[in-house]
Amino acid sequence: MDITINLTDGVPIYRQIVNQVKYLAASGLIQPGEELPPIRTLALQLKVTPNTIVKAYGELESSGVIQKRQGSGTFVSEGRPQPVALRERRRLIEQRIDALLAEAHQLNFNADDILRMVRERKAAMDENAAEPIENKKEGNR
Repeated sequence: MDITINLTDGVPIYRQIVNQVKYLAASGLIQPGEELPPIRTLALQLKVTPNTIVKAYGELESSGVIQKRQGSGTFVSEGRPQPVALRERRRLIEQRIDALLAEAHQLNFNADDILRMVRERKAAMDENAAEPIENKKEGNR
């Protein structure tokens, strides 16, 4: 499970963990029934206190994203209804869009500039994804 902590964005660390686990679950990058790292392991990995992980896991459990199994560990909840996952995915994307728009405004970009850049980046990603594997390997040499 790949979680990254950003100490400069002003979002509490536990909230960053909650948001990223929700994103991973909603996007299918972690599957229902998949075990999450133990509290101490994740705390060491992220270089945070175990209490931070306890708080994040507690919030994730209360929102139904994860479930603790006594003596077995912490697991992604199974059988989450698809509309909830869709709503969660949409909420996460909207948060990122809001942050992008706020930063763009600070840097004097307008909505048309942002839309153009998004289209350009998407086209570049699509082009890269369509590139044959042999060409990608040659480009890495």
